[in-house]
Amino acid sequence: MFEAETAPAARAAIGDSEFDRDTAVTLREPGVYGIDLSAGWTIINAVNGGYLLAVLGRALGEALPHSDPFTISAYYLTASQPGPAVIRTDVVRTGRTLSTGQASLFQYDEEGREVERIRVLASYGELDSLPDDVRTSVKPPAFPPIEQCFGPGDAPTPLPGSSAITDRLMLKLDPATLGWVLGKPSGKGEMRAWFGLADGRDADPLSLLLAVDALPPTAFELGLSGWVPTVELTVHVRCRPAPGPLRVSITTRNLAHGFLEEDAEVWDSADRLVAQSRQLARARLA
Repeated sequence: MFEAETAPAARAAIGDSEFDRDTAVTLREPGVYGIDLSAGWTIINAVNGGYLLAVLGRALGEALPHSDPFTISAYYLTASQPGPAVIRTDVVRTGRTLSTGQASLFQYDEEGREVERIRVLASYGELDSLPDDVRTSVKPPAFPPIEQCFGPGDAPTPLPGSSAITDRLMLKLDPATLGWVLGKPSGKGEMRAWFGLADGRDADPLSLLLAVDALPPTAFELGLSGWVPTVELTVHVRCRPAPGPLRVSITTRNLAHGFLEEDAEVWDSADRLVAQSRQLARARLA
């Protein structure tokens, strides 16, 4: 059903899609990369945090001897804007199975001063070399079929906070988490959706860094509106996802003093937990 109703006729391949082109970095000198941040991944006027994490994740994947992000933590210092940026990487440690590096993304402000936008610390390895044993108590979230879920294009009027990024995503939200659209938020702090890229490109470890931060914020179902900027985001990639749409489930259990946490799980078409994340975000209470 997913293939027939939501996938484009010609699916983009990993390495040859809009996501790959817009996260590609150019080596300028050892450890230093340039990129032109695309306006296609913006929310309102700011570049999406998951897209930024994927950009830095790609740079670190080129700088480190291992190719796959296992864990990556990002601190969002100032809002990034579409346009030129520089990424500086540093190899902290290399080992047989894991290597660790850090990276920062910089842009220039209106007065020509260099401003650090985001700083990350990450450990990389090779997902395909991991053993197959899994011992877990977690279960995939219960989702309606994809044809019974709704995307931004199904709304009678533009959704609050809708933006350019929605045109690049296949996003179908669980109706149980859409009370905010009707002005009747549930108060549960939950958001669930089927997720993919609009051009049909299958998920890989890098795109999982986007998936954890691509849904509407749980704050909407808590009755809040407006931008919910990320302060810190940590992602754990657990295995390489199988082809097909992902299911993303995000919950918030505590909003206090103007900050909330979001815990995300990403499941693939084979019912495997492929990524987890936690982020701290600032909420606008008035």
